[in-house]
Amino acid sequence: MRVLVVGGGIAGSAVALAVANLGMQATLVERRGAHDPNEGSWITVAPNGLDALAALGVLDRARAIGHPTVTNRMYGATGRHLGDVSLGVPLEDGSVALTMKRSALAALLTQAAAEAGAELRFGTRCDAMSDDGHSVSFTLGDGSTLAGDVLVGADGVRSTVRTRLDAAAPTARYVGLTNFGGITPGSRLAAELTPQAWHFVFGRRCFFGAHPLSTGEVVWFANVPRAEITRAERTATSAERWLAWLGTLASEDAGPAAELLATGRLELAGDNTHDLAHVPTWWRGATVLIGDAAHAPSPSSGQGAAMALEDAVVLSRCLAQDPRRALAAYEQKRRERVEAIVRAGARSSSAKIPGQVGRVVQEAMLRVVFASGLAARSTNAITAHRLAEEVCL
Repeated sequence: MRVLVVGGGIAGSAVALAVANLGMQATLVERRGAHDPNEGSWITVAPNGLDALAALGVLDRARAIGHPTVTNRMYGATGRHLGDVSLGVPLEDGSVALTMKRSALAALLTQAAAEAGAELRFGTRCDAMSDDGHSVSFTLGDGSTLAGDVLVGADGVRSTVRTRLDAAAPTARYVGLTNFGGITPGSRLAAELTPQAWHFVFGRRCFFGAHPLSTGEVVWFANVPRAEITRAERTATSAERWLAWLGTLASEDAGPAAELLATGRLELAGDNTHDLAHVPTWWRGATVLIGDAAHAPSPSSGQGAAMALEDAVVLSRCLAQDPRRALAAYEQKRRERVEAIVRAGARSSSAKIPGQVGRVVQEAMLRVVFASGLAARSTNAITAHRLAEEVCL
């Protein structure tokens, strides 16, 4: 069986690796160049995502690029501690979540896929696709054609494969938050903040997160409620101006934000955050969607990468066990779980934009939620999921 994959991010690289591990041929096409492991933002891969990395055979390699993360510590704008929530149920060997560069994880997966025998074509555009129900093909930018048995759309929240699969497919929804990420080297806060923890501040005008690393750096992000940032605004705004603006937004809040922004550097600027709650058609004929192309949770869920990794493992197993029923079995296994996580992520995003009046009420409610253990139970229910015994029959 030959599997054609459109999209070379975490989802596409993971499925190319997964099917290659199971003895199938895989060809991945990505319009951008090969991943730079040092660019872009940081993500945290929860224990269920680590379980998927173990199934892919690369967990030890992921540990080498990641930083253990055990707890999310929550604070209000005045500095009041609202509560702590663990990152979920550790693996049997005690492994907790890992915080790492998104691009570094993608680069690791593409390298592992190549080593497993997958063909990777970066910097190659996919211009046209065809699917007769039994075989698939696509035409590349240079006019050449690739043929296979299954086509996997792993091309993200703005998926071209999704719209070609179903012209009436929904588009991504802007969740009302713009995202910025950066790093501050040599900060005293690297030693003062709780180790192996994200420090979250529900600020008056932005939501801020900071994580100290054992290297003496602090990585951070800011979510700002506002209208979507246009391409023109992004192009016209320098990193220095963005940082100054973020510093102004965080200036009234207690916590580490103002200091980290004043001495840090941006690595991600002006990213509009989206989700994709319900896509009616995940597959048709021999074409199937995975990852954000099928179900994109907002970044607030903390599950985007983990869901893509789980998808890749489940789809590859279904293809290996029963190719005729594989795509239907994959959807049956995955839809309920991922759509519930997208809904939970949407609720988390709305908690970051309560407005000035709602802030006091929100902090009181969050203290009750954290003290009751409701947030911990919800996190544990998601992160306790394990793939070891799943079959696709």
